[in-house]
Amino acid sequence: METKVVRLKINFKTLEEFKKFKEYGLQELSMLEDLEANIVDNNSDSPFYGIYFGDKLIARMSLYQIDAKFDRYFYPPQNYLELWKLEVLPDYQGKGYGRQLVEFAKSFKLPIKTNPRMQSRDFWEKMGFTPVEYDMERDRGENPLVWYPEGVEAQEK
Repeated sequence: METKVVRLKINFKTLEEFKKFKEYGLQELSMLEDLEANIVDNNSDSPFYGIYFGDKLIARMSLYQIDAKFDRYFYPPQNYLELWKLEVLPDYQGKGYGRQLVEFAKSFKLPIKTNPRMQSRDFWEKMGFTPVEYDMERDRGENPLVWYPEGVEAQEK
């Protein structure tokens, strides 16, 4: 069955699907509050993207575009994507869905930053991500990995 990455609508159906993922937390709860207040319904500007297998959401991530003025990871500072909550349901892991989501994020041709969970570091390195050069001023207890589009290389500060 062919699968493609789609932008997820912010609605109760999507929220129900999110409950199946381990990384269910504050972002979803704030979405729920927005929904219950009827602020957002089927909002197409959702930061969430996912892959459906049939009508079941089996993989998802969130992507936020961050403005260069807030950039503490790339030099020189530039607009970049922050990738969070990449997750594939257990029965669907190891089948390329995580890779498909990351390739989709790369298709925007912007640098990408992520904070991987420890056991997923190998996956990110296979996808071409590298550790950010350590910098005391930036350390917030995170171990960010970054990816640069072709032709954009990391520069030393």
